[in-house]
Amino acid sequence: MSQKIKKILIANRGEIAIRIVRACRDLKIKSVAVFSDTDRTAFHVRLADQAYHIGPSPSSESYLVHDKIIDAAKRSGADAIHPGYGFLAENAAFAQRCEDEGIIFIGPKPETITLLGDKLQAREAAMKAGLPVVPGATIEQDDLASAAAEAEKVGYPILIKAAAGGGGKGMRVVETPDEFAEGLQRASSEAKNAFGDGRVFIERYLKRPRHIEIQILCDRHGHYLHLGERECSIQRRHQKVIEEAPSPVMTPELRERMGAAAVSIARQTGYIGAGTCEFMVSRDLEFFFLEVNTRLQVEHPVTELVTGLDLVREQIAIAEDRPLSFRQEDVVMKGHAIECRIYAEDPQNGFVPSTGRLTNYRIPAGPGVRVDSGVVTSNEIPIYYDPMIAKLCTWGQNREEAIDRMKRALREYRVSGVETTIGFHQTIMDNVKFTAGDLSTSFLAEEYPDNDYTRINDYLARSAAIAAALDKFSRERKIASLTDQEASKWKVVHRKAHLRGMGGTD
Repeated sequence: MSQKIKKILIANRGEIAIRIVRACRDLKIKSVAVFSDTDRTAFHVRLADQAYHIGPSPSSESYLVHDKIIDAAKRSGADAIHPGYGFLAENAAFAQRCEDEGIIFIGPKPETITLLGDKLQAREAAMKAGLPVVPGATIEQDDLASAAAEAEKVGYPILIKAAAGGGGKGMRVVETPDEFAEGLQRASSEAKNAFGDGRVFIERYLKRPRHIEIQILCDRHGHYLHLGERECSIQRRHQKVIEEAPSPVMTPELRERMGAAAVSIARQTGYIGAGTCEFMVSRDLEFFFLEVNTRLQVEHPVTELVTGLDLVREQIAIAEDRPLSFRQEDVVMKGHAIECRIYAEDPQNGFVPSTGRLTNYRIPAGPGVRVDSGVVTSNEIPIYYDPMIAKLCTWGQNREEAIDRMKRALREYRVSGVETTIGFHQTIMDNVKFTAGDLSTSFLAEEYPDNDYTRINDYLARSAAIAAALDKFSRERKIASLTDQEASKWKVVHRKAHLRGMGGTD
């Protein structure tokens, strides 16, 4: 029996919290924000109907503390919690806690999160569902000789992967047997530090594959659907930075097979809600199961743009125990969408996070442009959280138009106070292989082996800025030497000349 949700607490921050607040507004559902010390004046706090302080700035003392989130939900009278992505989104213990407290968790069942959150169990589930998997093996880290022998059977190069968690942590590519012991130790240590679980397994490393994922939606009434694919091959250190839908390499036949595979594992695991089945796709279009993300993905807007669906709205409907209002044959992908993740990072300095106050923040607009932003002018970019400040998306009738609109949007984006990856994205949009759709997970490493993403236009812009500063200095000295009447006339003449040069009028 369906239950109407009246108030949702959003256990997150930044752009995803804002995205969920807006979905709540559309559905006439009250929204509750939570915030740490640093986020006291954040945009998501100002936008929500209510807001509750949950502790100090570090996420380990605020956004990750179950008791504080549950307490805020109870005090606010929220009957549901949306975790967004990151933080507690894939935390089975938290999902179970919500269930125990009589609060609706907007996501899969706790047991599903547990099953699919463990890559070894997920791999077994995929094989039971008939999905192709990359050749690999489980290993015993304490028995180095046995583990090395398994690696030899799988065949080098291999990828050592954390059994728990994700986001590229606990992963090491090992090219030769001589590198195996060190790679194993590092991967296990990183996994232990990141997830509290040092277990790892090995897979054959596919060279130059594509990373393609399938969006799924499943309700409690036996409806299992896929919404097509997203191309996520442009990555840095296993972290996605540019996504698009549909994939440039996709064929109708391959989409049908990959979609059926995603639906198959969803049925196998009794999945409920929105999720993503990720695959690696070889150069000859063979695909292999990678993992299932039991949450909304960062890149969900590109699917929304090409299908016309609101995935957060659908998540809420499923959580209310309502059946999906459409069927597989109703899902049609129209046009092409691209997403660039805008980070407060310095591409010219190893992509180190850039912190500070936004002295100017102006987002692009116009036909086919969508910006899911978590900040406004005067906001502080803190050191405590992920440095992504916005997702810039464009839609076009075809991929070429989507790229052209992205180039326009990136040129319009204005951010002052921190370094950003806007210039980096401009470089990629101008890359010949990117525009041709020749992509792989090694694209950035192959195209930019020296990690230099500076565009020629960046140098020109800097030169122009220096020239403008010198011109201003010269004019100020000129004005200082004139009488008041002469200075007034000189300013009028100079302004008219400047407007003519910019194509404007008085």
